[in-house]
Amino acid sequence: MHRRRRTALTVSAALLAASPLLSACGNEAHPGAAAVVGGQRIEVSTVQAEVKDVRTAQQASPQAAQLIKDSGQLGRVKLYDLIVDRVVQRAADDAGVTASRKEIQDARSVLVQQSGGQEQLAAMYLQQRGIAPDQLDDVVRRDVLVGKIAARLGASNSPEGQQKMNETFTAAARALDIDVNPRYGAWDDEKLELGSYKAPWITQVTKAEEPVETGA
Repeated sequence: MHRRRRTALTVSAALLAASPLLSACGNEAHPGAAAVVGGQRIEVSTVQAEVKDVRTAQQASPQAAQLIKDSGQLGRVKLYDLIVDRVVQRAADDAGVTASRKEIQDARSVLVQQSGGQEQLAAMYLQQRGIAPDQLDDVVRRDVLVGKIAARLGASNSPEGQQKMNETFTAAARALDIDVNPRYGAWDDEKLELGSYKAPWITQVTKAEEPVETGA
């Protein structure tokens, strides 16, 4: 199972947390949508629910103040996650790969073992990736799919392999015709970014396995 490095949840653009209640998409044909991906809506309420789960988990952490401070653009981060879930699923469908429940459970068990326990795993994902405990399985599923796509493509730990992965996910994103509420930023198919935010969900999938990081 490939490991991810620590992800900073803050980005350089102005904090979107100042406008948490978004009533409509920039495209008036999709009122109330944070984004439309592959013709399917991602509701603002869905993004807000994801944010609420993370904030609740953060508030229960001994590092609550720092975690909340470091994740001011959490709405954008959670929308990004919801979008790339669909991008990865499209790429997986195109590659003919799936992730079974057993594969997800096995992958999670490995992560639990590597991180030193379930609580440590949950704390690490909350701190490093802005993931609430009840969102873990979705993220593990996505990571399993990304790894299987890389294997299917023969994308090795090399610049060529990385380029192949980037091209694959860019093609999937284009096929989905992603339309994002401008208050969350603009989606870029080429860079696979939402505004100025880009999580390392692609750039590290072909990296050699690294020790689990637990630092702040």
